[in-house]
Amino acid sequence: MNMSPKDRLIVPLDMPTVMDAEQLVDTLGDTVSFYKIGHQLAFAGGLNFVRELRDMGKQVFLDMKLLDIDNTIAKGVENIVKMDVQMTTVHAYPNAMKAAVEAANGSNLCLLGVTVLTSMDDVDLSDAGYAFAAQDLVIRRAKQASQLGMGGVVSSAREASAIGKAIKSDMAIVTPGIRPAGSDIGDQKRIMTPADAIAAGSTHLVVGRPITAAQDPKAAAQSVIDEIASAL
Repeated sequence: MNMSPKDRLIVPLDMPTVMDAEQLVDTLGDTVSFYKIGHQLAFAGGLNFVRELRDMGKQVFLDMKLLDIDNTIAKGVENIVKMDVQMTTVHAYPNAMKAAVEAANGSNLCLLGVTVLTSMDDVDLSDAGYAFAAQDLVIRRAKQASQLGMGGVVSSAREASAIGKAIKSDMAIVTPGIRPAGSDIGDQKRIMTPADAIAAGSTHLVVGRPITAAQDPKAAAQSVIDEIASAL
């Protein structure tokens, strides 16, 4: 993928209000071009904030992690297409992905299959009733996403190298759980530094608290971008 280091960084707007999100976007200015809106902000007016971000020329990753019956998935994706966002997420269940791909056909929306959450490890999957280790389930779901025509997958950077061998070369590998050396890992378990993630094959890095909770968010974001550039 021919992208600038800046376009590979996605900053999540995990904020309690749109006003808080607006302040962060203003603080980061031109340094950051790609933002993720998840459940917290979406349920506080964040869906309307998408238009404001797009008017500013920002790219938007709408992280809704859709999972429902096929018709509901399809209708949801049809409306997401109308929002002119660049990415959205669907849990990587074959029927859900198939319905999403059919609904997004002909659009520029990149559909991402969520493989295994980066807050989960083998023990968590076993407790949830899965017979697969995390990496095995990630690769299984990534292959299914590729076969069904998804635009990419979401996974830990630890699996990025193996995923790259299992999917189409033009698919995105979006990796949360990115933590620069020395930063707090928070509730993440399968983590990696920005440089290591890019070297492993990740195409986009979701970096939240190391930027949003930093004393100087803009400098923290630029530091991550510089690390991405050094690894390319």
